[in-house]
Amino acid sequence: MTEVPWWRSGVVYQIYPRSFADDGGGDGAALAGGVGVGTLEGVRRRLDHLVWLGVDALWLSPFYRSPMADFGYDVSDHCDVDPVFGTLDDFDRLLAEAHDKGLRVLIDWVANHTSDHHPWFVDSRSSRDSPRRRWYHWRNPAPDGGPPNNWRAAFARDQPAWTLDPTTGQYYLHLFLPEQPDVDWSQRPAVEAMHDVLRFWLDRGVDGFRADAIHAIGKDPDLADDPPARAGTPRSSTNDHPSTHDHLRELRRLVDSYPGQRVMVGEVYLLDTAKVAPYYGDRDELHLAFNFPPLYTPWDAAAWRARLEEVERHLTAVGAWPTWVLGNHDNPRPRTRYGSPARARAAAFLLLGQQGTPFLYAGDELGLEDAVVPPGQAVDPGGRDGCRAPLPWDASPGHGWQTRPWLPWPPGAAARNVEVQRREPASILHLYRRLLATRRASPALSLGTSSVLDAPDGVLAWARATPDDRRVVAVNFTDGPRELDVGPGWTVEVSSDGDGEGRPWTGRLAADQALVLHP
Repeated sequence: MTEVPWWRSGVVYQIYPRSFADDGGGDGAALAGGVGVGTLEGVRRRLDHLVWLGVDALWLSPFYRSPMADFGYDVSDHCDVDPVFGTLDDFDRLLAEAHDKGLRVLIDWVANHTSDHHPWFVDSRSSRDSPRRRWYHWRNPAPDGGPPNNWRAAFARDQPAWTLDPTTGQYYLHLFLPEQPDVDWSQRPAVEAMHDVLRFWLDRGVDGFRADAIHAIGKDPDLADDPPARAGTPRSSTNDHPSTHDHLRELRRLVDSYPGQRVMVGEVYLLDTAKVAPYYGDRDELHLAFNFPPLYTPWDAAAWRARLEEVERHLTAVGAWPTWVLGNHDNPRPRTRYGSPARARAAAFLLLGQQGTPFLYAGDELGLEDAVVPPGQAVDPGGRDGCRAPLPWDASPGHGWQTRPWLPWPPGAAARNVEVQRREPASILHLYRRLLATRRASPALSLGTSSVLDAPDGVLAWARATPDDRRVVAVNFTDGPRELDVGPGWTVEVSSDGDGEGRPWTGRLAADQALVLHP
């Protein structure tokens, strides 16, 4: 029998290191201008929280050397740790201890671009004759002296994806900030250098990568204008060139050449499930690809049913294993988007009850809302500070941090923290723990098939099954009770409000309630 890869049945916990936990050493605060920044040592000291919660792996957002124009996604050295976060020795200790505790470790790999401070780009822009000139996309100005095409960059409204370098008189391409020049993946030496980055971390023992903006690495060699219907839309959310797939097959072979079920998870930011599916290839490209439309789906049963049907039609039906994500470092938290504590609790069932691999963003298990960040304290070029607020660990004024964190606390941190919620069995933290334990114990929930059931308006219900195990998951999206008939003989295993757990199910869903039922 073929062994089921861990990443099919497991749950991945995303950590944004700047905001997870500090180590009390003070160096990060000094380097960050006097405010506290989370560190790798801080993550290591809090690994027991992940074990207690019941996740299988952690994914670390970038911790590499960086000028921090995009808070780590502008990498100036792919093979070292920024002093703000610690050292390579700190990373090795974190990795070893995570493995000792049974946790896998994924790290972010920024493939599409580097920092403009990276030695590759510094050399590239030094002269048109530089050996690394072709490692980036350099082009002459248009006849009118403007950018070479009409592509638009992310973050800045209506800004071109090109910046003129006055020293050499050419423009360079950047789908994101000007400080993030795009690597030209059509150039073999640049590709080999990126492969060496992966080998560096795989040799250290990492279990895989979350590949940032991986759909963007292959580009139209003619760099043709976007058509009028797309002109003005950031190219980073529409780039979808066939050459990317050859690169992904090569990356897949590299990662698969290492033992231990290493994994490549791709950020394919194309908001169309049908366009995401090809990035799995014939299961010879990405192991997993983020499917983002559910992240933007409103609190509506019909809309969510459509999303499940899309995933079944475009991913599951062709053998691609789906992923599910309701929160991350780029988007408002579920509690903020859905507008109530009851809905934030029910959303946990949408994340953990589906067929596929869930990615849980640190702090969503506490029901955190986005922080309110005054304009004078806003720092992120994409306006994403709110969801990146520091994680509160206890009810003390510093909430378990030894220094004043770099961003304001999320609302209600005195109650919505790890220490307080661990003492309260009815908390959302304990709900997540029960759901994770139930998912791990049930083959149907972790690996089984999924089929949407008939349900009244405002309710979404689906069955999960293996030959020897069955579960039903149901979510009431309305503000009133609903009746749901799934047949006799079901017991409430987990309830979003705790009501009825361990008792026969009556067939009635309370307002904004979600359930897992077992026979």
